[in-house]
Amino acid sequence: MSKKLILGAVAFIIIIQLIIALQIKPDMSAIGTPPHKVKEIFGRSIPFNGVNVTTVTVSWGIMFFLIVVSIIINTRLRQVPGRTQMIFEIVIEFFDKLCRDTMGDKGHIFMPYVATLFLFILCSNWIGILPFSFIEEPTRDLNTTLGLGIIAFFVAHIAAICYKGIFRYIADYFEPMFEIKGVKIPNVLFFPINAIGELGKLVSHSFRLYGNILGGAIIIQVISNLTRYMILPIGLNLFFGLFVGAVQAFVFAMLALTYIAVLVEG
Repeated sequence: MSKKLILGAVAFIIIIQLIIALQIKPDMSAIGTPPHKVKEIFGRSIPFNGVNVTTVTVSWGIMFFLIVVSIIINTRLRQVPGRTQMIFEIVIEFFDKLCRDTMGDKGHIFMPYVATLFLFILCSNWIGILPFSFIEEPTRDLNTTLGLGIIAFFVAHIAAICYKGIFRYIADYFEPMFEIKGVKIPNVLFFPINAIGELGKLVSHSFRLYGNILGGAIIIQVISNLTRYMILPIGLNLFFGLFVGAVQAFVFAMLALTYIAVLVEG
């Protein structure tokens, strides 16, 4: 990557942050208030207390963006890759190696899911640096992170059933078993503990991402009001938006891969 491209990217990000710094100070009372939701459509109530339109719109926009970029890259593949193709190849090769190192040869089956999960969360976290008040990170909404956690939960458990078989999968919930004269007897006392442990992974997986992204947004909001949007909040927004956003996306994807590996090979 050339120095001009790097300097151009840095200058672009700084300009965006300066635009944010010149915005009117928002109302601090908005912190902690529930988002506006559409609770009725065509006169009929929407289940689960309505829909957060901002979260849904931004999430679908990110998905549309990733699909379009994937189609464009796929239709312009070259034997000698250009810069854009090289970046995507590096990302794919990195996750392919990561999945194979974690799960062996079967890991490549889960590579598309893990890589897609990372890219979606990365875009969801990074979109918060855009200087538009009507755009916010979908990962600031617990419904998004909980939905991603539920998907990871079902992917891991369905993969475990496919690789182990239903009987061995169920038997794992009764571990450690009693052994009498070489015969293993299921330990019923450990079933609720193991079941709650699996549900605990789902909750912690979802709340970790949600808490870090929402917490970062609140910190930026508070300090920005205290310092009237001068210099420090710009650096904070870059830190929480870019660095922490990338780290949290990678951690979420890695935990999803780890859960799959533990259940499949455990």
